Amino acid sequence: MASGCFLGLAIAAMLSMSSAPATAQAPAATPAPAPISGPIYLMTFFEVGPAAADKTAPVLAQYAAESRKADGNAGVLAMRETGRPGRFALLEVWRDKPAVEAHAVALTALGEKLKADIAAPFDTRVNGGLDVAGAAIGAESGAGNDAVYVLTHVDVFPAGKDQTVEMLKQLAADSRKEAGSLRFDVLQQEGRLNHLPLVEIWRDSAAHNAHVMAEHTRAYRAKLVKLQGALYDERLYRALR
Repeated sequence: MASGCFLGLAIAAMLSMSSAPATAQAPAATPAPAPISGPIYLMTFFEVGPAAADKTAPVLAQYAAESRKADGNAGVLAMRETGRPGRFALLEVWRDKPAVEAHAVALTALGEKLKADIAAPFDTRVNGGLDVAGAAIGAESGAGNDAVYVLTHVDVFPAGKDQTVEMLKQLAADSRKEAGSLRFDVLQQEGRLNHLPLVEIWRDSAAHNAHVMAEHTRAYRAKLVKLQGALYDERLYRALR
């Protein structure tokens, strides 16, 4: 009898909820993020087995060289992570989404070509330029064989997004004034506006090390800790030529 009473109360509660006005149930609509205006920054990360690392590098370099000739391309960087030779990254800049879509078959073909050796598959992120300065990517004057390429994924809680954006803009302005700074760009991921990748190029390791300990860098990192939604993911690379 007790279970029957409980079931009856549960059903009555459900019916009561279903008869409530629709406006009381519907959550507030979240506005869709505005589409990216301007160039598209495509970032792709992947990893191959240690034995395949050396043969993967020239394949990626060839892909980059061929992609630079494609219509709508504004630069491609193919990179190999320092200290982790099996981990690679691509940074492609395209005029707009139609240009990205037209070239998508080439990126898919690259994935198929490397499929047998891949340990972690392609992770591709679509970004817009939030605070970008300089010429087309890969055309930096002074980026020789000793140049250090840095890709950082800054992930903060949504409530701290606007504050972080202002902090990153200031960091970019300060960092571009440093000796040895060849590029410092702030991007913003499509659909996840609290994900803010950084693209840095430094003349050499000494220039990058000086930046890490610069007062403005340390002040920024100290403020960011309280806003972070994930660990600060900073990776150092060498360019594949």
